[in-house]
Amino acid sequence: MINGKKFHKNTCPILCLGQSNAGHKLGEEWLESDPAERDVEVLVDRRLNMNQQRALAAKRANRIVGYVKHSITSRSKEVIILLYSAVILLYSALVRPHLEFCVQFWAPQFKKDVKVLECIQRRATKLVKRLEGTSYEEQLRTLEKRRLRGNLIVPYSFLRRGSEEGGADLFSLGSSVSMHGNGSKLCQGRFSLDFRKHFFAESVVKHWNRLPREVVDALCLSVFKRHLDNVLNNML
Repeated sequence: MINGKKFHKNTCPILCLGQSNAGHKLGEEWLESDPAERDVEVLVDRRLNMNQQRALAAKRANRIVGYVKHSITSRSKEVIILLYSAVILLYSALVRPHLEFCVQFWAPQFKKDVKVLECIQRRATKLVKRLEGTSYEEQLRTLEKRRLRGNLIVPYSFLRRGSEEGGADLFSLGSSVSMHGNGSKLCQGRFSLDFRKHFFAESVVKHWNRLPREVVDALCLSVFKRHLDNVLNNML
């Protein structure tokens, strides 16, 4: 190196994307290519596959559910009543963050991936008897609704901030001539690869375009969230 320090290539692995990407050199040293790397704490492989991240998030969340389960030593009616609020709080504070962190990036799209998260949700709802009698579909819908809610908040934030702060260029607004409904509809992109339709910027378009005008035209994020919650109660 110019400053006299020795360069250690094993501390700087790279992720090569594409079939024709043979690697890179720094000076005379070839940098090693890793099969997967972390970006903002999200694990992604060279094919932009999120399976490893989904498995890692599920493993961490499932382990915490196990810790909570093993900490419950009594099943008496009085204790269960007290545990209900505590378990819900622990699940929201310790388990859910692993299932929702950057979920727009790695959200499950296939049934086999959704099933992994469903198993964690099912296990958590069995921690207290008060939840065991409710419909599992109803319990799961809460997690699904939270994921959709977060997905819709992201484009609103990007579009409201404008392209100068970045993010807005992920979406393309439709022409004013053809607009119907909410007046701020997004254009669905065209792509040759089928898996591209699962990318966040594409999958969220159909849900955004279904929102009524009073939701997308909200003057601030807090108002948008309030209107969005009312709409989602009827959508799911």
